[in-house]
Amino acid sequence: MQQPQPNAPRVVAHRGNAADFPENTLPSLASALGSGLPWIEIDVQLSADGVPFVIHDARLERTTRAVGDLRRMTASELSMVDAGEPRRFGDAFAGTPLPRLADLVLLLGQHEQAGAFIELKRASLMRHGRELCVQRMLEALDGVADRCIPISFDQAAVTMARAATGRPVGWVIECFSSSQLDLLQDLRPEFVFYDYLKLPGPDAPLARGPWRWVAYEIKDATQARIEFARGAALVESMAPLALATALQADGPPR
Repeated sequence: MQQPQPNAPRVVAHRGNAADFPENTLPSLASALGSGLPWIEIDVQLSADGVPFVIHDARLERTTRAVGDLRRMTASELSMVDAGEPRRFGDAFAGTPLPRLADLVLLLGQHEQAGAFIELKRASLMRHGRELCVQRMLEALDGVADRCIPISFDQAAVTMARAATGRPVGWVIECFSSSQLDLLQDLRPEFVFYDYLKLPGPDAPLARGPWRWVAYEIKDATQARIEFARGAALVESMAPLALATALQADGPPR
């Protein structure tokens, strides 16, 4: 797949190619990476025994055929979970395993030009503690850590990840209040993720700094270009292939 024009944002595959495959699974991630997209973004939760798994929710019901809180289940138990998103896809992806973060590392090894944003979810940070979550995430990323950016809504976890590695990090800003913007200036991450629907107005600019802004969840090329004009260098989409194709087809904005 060709990438968007130079005057358009880069596309981040939000939970992989989640429009066509179960989100946060190896088929979804492989589809996005195999299409030549430069970035994927995934979510990480820890099992009861501290193993990082790629999944957004702490509870299993929305995206799997299992029930319960994965934070109270062992890695062995979670290895039996079917993550084929039956509520969206029926039986089309039945038997799709719930991936470990280590599985993503193997996949990234096959796509050396791609990078990944790894979001540590608050549910696991609260259950297991920041130190353990950051440690286990970094251990699992060994071998591709230079292409993986730890991110989180939790500012303390982001700070801890940076202190542990000295590498770039990302912060997911919750809103555009003065307190959040002050915190942004203190943290000064390399990437800042934001929900464009929470901007204070349609013409609101993005604060300038040594970071790159990443907008989510972007569904069409028009909104992607609006966010690019506002200052976003990247846009996240759960339908990344369609968005990248639309940005390529649009050509330079008039």
